[in-house]
Amino acid sequence: MGVKEAAASLKSGKPVLLFDSEDREGETDLVFASQFADSSAIRMLRKEAGGLVCVAMPYGIAEYLGIPFMAEVYRNSGMKIFDMLNDRDVKYDTKSSFSITVNHRNTFTGIPDNDRALTVMEFSHVVALAARKDSRAVDEFTGNFRSPGHVHLLIGDKNMIVGRRGHTELSLALAELGGLVPCTAIAEMLGEDGKSLGKRDAAEYARRSDLEFVEGKEVVNEYLKRRQGWDIQQ
Repeated sequence: MGVKEAAASLKSGKPVLLFDSEDREGETDLVFASQFADSSAIRMLRKEAGGLVCVAMPYGIAEYLGIPFMAEVYRNSGMKIFDMLNDRDVKYDTKSSFSITVNHRNTFTGIPDNDRALTVMEFSHVVALAARKDSRAVDEFTGNFRSPGHVHLLIGDKNMIVGRRGHTELSLALAELGGLVPCTAIAEMLGEDGKSLGKRDAAEYARRSDLEFVEGKEVVNEYLKRRQGWDIQQ
């Protein structure tokens, strides 16, 4: 098990299990490359993982498409209630990666597996266009999606894993290492008791399911080696 194997699995359309770190959330997410997140993938995220199904994109893509962090939407609304509902007391991080929610316009309610799969996969197509600075990206996004919806968008940190090492950034780094569209579909793994699935149990689930399990520190190490030419362990 390792980063290269996990990236290869994502590239083949299979999911991987990604643990962030003991000193952060201490949680494992089930991760798909969004370009392969068909209805069976959404069903797996919903039933086998159980947490909130979200779609992550890099900061630069969100900026190109004009998609804001939800905290910015609240802050710019001028409504007092959002000042009182601030998230400055989150214990595992200093900021949220949550953005707006969307549905593809060709969905009905937007929540069934096939509806969310359409939203996720078509959004991945928009991200692919935006990554190439294709001028069609914004028109395809605004023309083919509506908000609010049932798919939660997440935005990575401007400095990626140098600035934040949540599942958003880690999964995007893994997608980049695999040469994939920089867009991932993720959900937290929950146990039968309704609590976050422990690291050992998540690794065992991966073993039983013939899936790759990878730790965030391994992704960080490989990503920084590729991008900056040095190993953070040295």
